[in-house]
Amino acid sequence: MIHTDEKTVLNELETARRVAEGFVREGKVGDKAPGYHVVTFGCQQNEADSERLAGLAELMGYRHVDDVNEARLILVNTCAIREHAEKRVFSIVGEYKHIKNLHPDTVIGIGGCMVTQAHRAEKFKLSYPYVNFTFDTGSIHHVPTLVANALAGKKRSFVIGDEYAITEGLPTVRKTPHSAWLSVMYGCNNFCSYCIVPYVRGRERSRDPEDVLAEARELVKGGAKEITLLGQNVNSYGRDADFDCDIASLIRQICAIEGDFKLRFMTSHPKDVSDELIEVMAAEEKVAKHFHLPVQSGSDDVLRRMNRKYTVGHYLEIIDKLKNKVPDVSLTTDIIVGFPGETDEDFEGTMELLRRVGYDMIFSFIYSPRIGTPAAKMEGQIPPEVSGERFRRMTEFQDALSEERNRRFVGRHVRVLADEISKTNPGMLTGRGDMARPVHFAGDPALIGQFVELEITACGSYSLEGKII
Repeated sequence: MIHTDEKTVLNELETARRVAEGFVREGKVGDKAPGYHVVTFGCQQNEADSERLAGLAELMGYRHVDDVNEARLILVNTCAIREHAEKRVFSIVGEYKHIKNLHPDTVIGIGGCMVTQAHRAEKFKLSYPYVNFTFDTGSIHHVPTLVANALAGKKRSFVIGDEYAITEGLPTVRKTPHSAWLSVMYGCNNFCSYCIVPYVRGRERSRDPEDVLAEARELVKGGAKEITLLGQNVNSYGRDADFDCDIASLIRQICAIEGDFKLRFMTSHPKDVSDELIEVMAAEEKVAKHFHLPVQSGSDDVLRRMNRKYTVGHYLEIIDKLKNKVPDVSLTTDIIVGFPGETDEDFEGTMELLRRVGYDMIFSFIYSPRIGTPAAKMEGQIPPEVSGERFRRMTEFQDALSEERNRRFVGRHVRVLADEISKTNPGMLTGRGDMARPVHFAGDPALIGQFVELEITACGSYSLEGKII
């Protein structure tokens, strides 16, 4: 386990404070403080990283603004999992040119998985001259220096590091005090043939359990009602380290923290799901009874070419154990359609898996080649019209199955955390409980951040509806 040198972190934090002092000297304080805006693409780990970027921005004296046009510091945290996400990044960053033209003092930095690939960092360097710097996934703590250099008019920076470490002690600004991401490990050792993550986030690094527990206690003390443990492969936590603590033990210790909160964890790899982890989910009341277990395909042949290291039979054994120990567990998964060489028979195996498992919800994607991964060079790339038709069939089937699965909640009394005002109906609130789907209900916005008891009154494929008891 490698940690960023404490002196390096302290130096970066001191640099951030010097930037803030510079704003004070220039009179840019209070309502006149320059604004910052963080744009996030991708997974929950990126969301957690963006909260640290926000923390550093505020330490540097910036204030958050919702309108990117008002920002004098723009940080974009990118994703490289699918081509569509990368195209969106290029499109959005292209729109920032007019901001730089109007306000030349605006600092623009691009970070995350996308620019940890050399060819992407090079494109920003050559094609986007108004971008001041890029920073890779292991260099978030260097952002204060990169910003300070940009403000001082120094040369643009597009450095990609080759060392990945655990950096403790960075400030964090969370979007909501009642719901929090808690990273317990970083990186991945699995090298699935379609996935770029090991190349852009490095090998697995588990945080010390005492650091995780200390952060969890602070979250609960600060009002967190829902904590989600994060890792690219969260249930291999501790296997890379010299301490004696696995994910099941860590979850037990967090659940022992005094307070009323729910605990979630993701993402799990089927090859690493232990019987003990299933037992912990069943036994610990604070653990939400929702298990996200990516399967990717219902074909052993496709799984082999994906380098997933399990079979459909092994996966179903885990599912059966979960259903036996946690009878009403909500199951969700990830599925890739159109992987190179996928035959009609392979795809039908995936459809049969959906029928057999009965997922509450799936996250499905059409295969997207990633430069640098083995799958991008495989023979048998599937034509878009074939993968598109398979994707349509699968999502239509799952939509009907999801609605059927959701019906089991109608008439039940459930406890949910009032999370936010509904994005589709401002007169409603949205809550989260043990079930995978959100619940919409009428309620005072003052309830946000509190647990409420609901009766589920209706359901659809994508959500539930309820009323306060």
